[in-house]
Amino acid sequence: MNTINASMLSSFAPTGTLRVGINLGNPILAGENSATRQLQGITIDIAHEIGQRTGLPVELIPFKTAGNTVDAVKTGDIDLVFVAIDPIRGADISYTPPYIQIEGAYMVKVTSPITANEQVDVVGNEIVVGKGSAYDLFLTREIKKASLLRAASSQAVVDDFMSGKGNIAAGVKQQLESDAKRYAGLRMLPGRFMVINQAIGIPKARPEYESTTAYLSEIISQLKQSGFVAQAMQRHQIEGAKVAE
Repeated sequence: MNTINASMLSSFAPTGTLRVGINLGNPILAGENSATRQLQGITIDIAHEIGQRTGLPVELIPFKTAGNTVDAVKTGDIDLVFVAIDPIRGADISYTPPYIQIEGAYMVKVTSPITANEQVDVVGNEIVVGKGSAYDLFLTREIKKASLLRAASSQAVVDDFMSGKGNIAAGVKQQLESDAKRYAGLRMLPGRFMVINQAIGIPKARPEYESTTAYLSEIISQLKQSGFVAQAMQRHQIEGAKVAE
């Protein structure tokens, strides 16, 4: 299956334009060129490839957080998103297989006695995490003894942390490492606390979402096998992620 018929097109993009939600809260997925102010990144490349294959014009709609992007899917304001696969979001979103995998990690201050991930979920610890992010959803399910403090976005986690909130910061490993360069006295905990599978998602409210998901899943498979995803990661100098198997 590598074709899309008129009925599927109408279900996929009812306005005639493919409205794609772009999450700027995760630098591995997308960002804004500082000189041109144009959106760039692996998700933008994939979105344009889907537009070419379907013959649909593409409108890129930026959001500051993954949570806001998901909300826009639920209200029908966008047709396609690039988000982490999560069972809670899955109630409203149909996913393709993942195209990349990203690591979630913890960061502490150099004076912290915490040296391993296993020491995080302890009574009295406070973990700062971006509200509505995949890490927030995961830690909400998994953390039993520590407390979660939610920053307004993933980008705000380290700033909140350095302003005195919490004693542990959680998020995309690359994002934390980048933010740590703006401050002194921070260190990453070894390893990762989760692997996040990033995929394409479309709203389940659409009448032909299952066949559309199958169509998009085949495209993702082809883009991984052809080297498209790996080349995009290299072109955008993405670290801290790998092509999903």
